[in-house]
Amino acid sequence: MSMPNETQTDAYAKGDAPLVLRTSERLRRGVDLVGRCAAWLLVPLVLITVVDVVARKLTWHSADGVQGVQIWLVATFGRIFESTLLQELEWHVHTALFALVLGFGTIYNTHVRVDLVRDHLRFRKKAWLEFLGLSCFMIPYLLLLIYFFSSYVADSFALGEISASTVGLTHRWVIKGILVFGLIVATCAGIAVWLQVVYVLWGPQGVRFKLMTLEWPEEAGTRIEGKERIKLEGTPDPVLEAPVAVGPKA
Repeated sequence: MSMPNETQTDAYAKGDAPLVLRTSERLRRGVDLVGRCAAWLLVPLVLITVVDVVARKLTWHSADGVQGVQIWLVATFGRIFESTLLQELEWHVHTALFALVLGFGTIYNTHVRVDLVRDHLRFRKKAWLEFLGLSCFMIPYLLLLIYFFSSYVADSFALGEISASTVGLTHRWVIKGILVFGLIVATCAGIAVWLQVVYVLWGPQGVRFKLMTLEWPEEAGTRIEGKERIKLEGTPDPVLEAPVAVGPKA
């Protein structure tokens, strides 16, 4: 999926965007950077999984008994190639990948939505629904998770927590800390969207900038996604062809 290169404050000259949109854009950029870097965790996740599966399956019998790739790897490179460690590494990397891209999915509106009601609402009502959802559910819930999970990280570090398996990984606090960091990034994404929605609801009318989880009414026909967005192919759209109104300088 290609991501847009335009910034959210394209409707303003450089430096003219209001503080609320500049703050939202900085948060969005930070979340975007974390998400793009975290996406590379998919590479070691696949490699670790392949090594674990292949090494365990490639075995043969010899005069010295059962031999295999995993036995050779452990004997040559150490216990890091033991199956238990590899399997724990798999779910550790998967947890890190999942946690760190939560906010990325939010700013690009790629999380699954069950829009039985939302798709049939007008733009301003959608904005209100987004505002209430962020204010009453997403942001408070994430802040509660961060508060309680942080104590788990501190306790894990103080106790020197290790895997429940005697041959598992040590330093369990690291993966718990990554999970908390991912929740913080997701909270930043929620705040970035919240600031946009606040400006949409209470800011000057007629100003256009790139939205994250909403679409301006005149953009509704550019994609077929719900009744409001259906537009006959080839039908001219005078709203999209009209010049964009820009608000006064701050």
